[in-house]
Amino acid sequence: MTDHSHRTGAPRDTEADTEVEPDAEVDTVAGSHAGADAGLRGRWHDTLLAARAGAEGPDPLPYAENLLARWAEPQRRYHSTAHLRAVLDHVDTLAAHADDVQAVRLAAWFHDAVYRPDRSENEERSAALAERALTEAGVPDAVVAEVARLVRLTVTHAPAEGDRNGEVLCDADLAVLAGGPQEYAAYAARVREEYGFVPDDAFREGRAAVLRQLLDLPRLFRTPYGAAEWEERARHNLATELELLTSSAPG
Repeated sequence: MTDHSHRTGAPRDTEADTEVEPDAEVDTVAGSHAGADAGLRGRWHDTLLAARAGAEGPDPLPYAENLLARWAEPQRRYHSTAHLRAVLDHVDTLAAHADDVQAVRLAAWFHDAVYRPDRSENEERSAALAERALTEAGVPDAVVAEVARLVRLTVTHAPAEGDRNGEVLCDADLAVLAGGPQEYAAYAARVREEYGFVPDDAFREGRAAVLRQLLDLPRLFRTPYGAAEWEERARHNLATELELLTSSAPG
């Protein structure tokens, strides 16, 4: 996701952001990925069946395999299977706040399903993939529409007041900002690796702008739990990274 917490001023492709026709490999919903995490497969299975609400549908496993293969693509350093697992764990923590936690969980699976760090339309393509895959998988139209809306919301991480599903997904996605010092340093290093094609000066400038934008927000987290447990530590981490970036800039 090219969102508030990861934008770095990296050069963008010239394709229109409204372009949603996927690359050839994105068109295929079923697939295989032998090394995928069995625990994640089980979580996908349970979530998809719950979202179907008793309706018939195809075997959930090929969808899980395809999604896990996407999350394991070689260009990913931060937006990896580990990030997917962390977001799902945070959604579990915040589940009581959601109006439809199964829709939020499905959105977590799809929110970075299409990801290339040099592209600006990742969220739109991910949402389009969710619409196709979940419809084929037997999920009701209303839930499919909600999942796609939530995926698109990760462009800004700015849910409207009262959008409880959006608040849960956005807080879960940004919870990495509130990690301990070593965890946050590892996160920042992985983001830098994903943008390895960006020169150091340009990266520092773009990343610093993102950090200032985040620090200027009245609040980073919208759920009561996120506000109480993550806000203060996340702001400390952001301020520390900003100080390190600006102090390391050439004089």
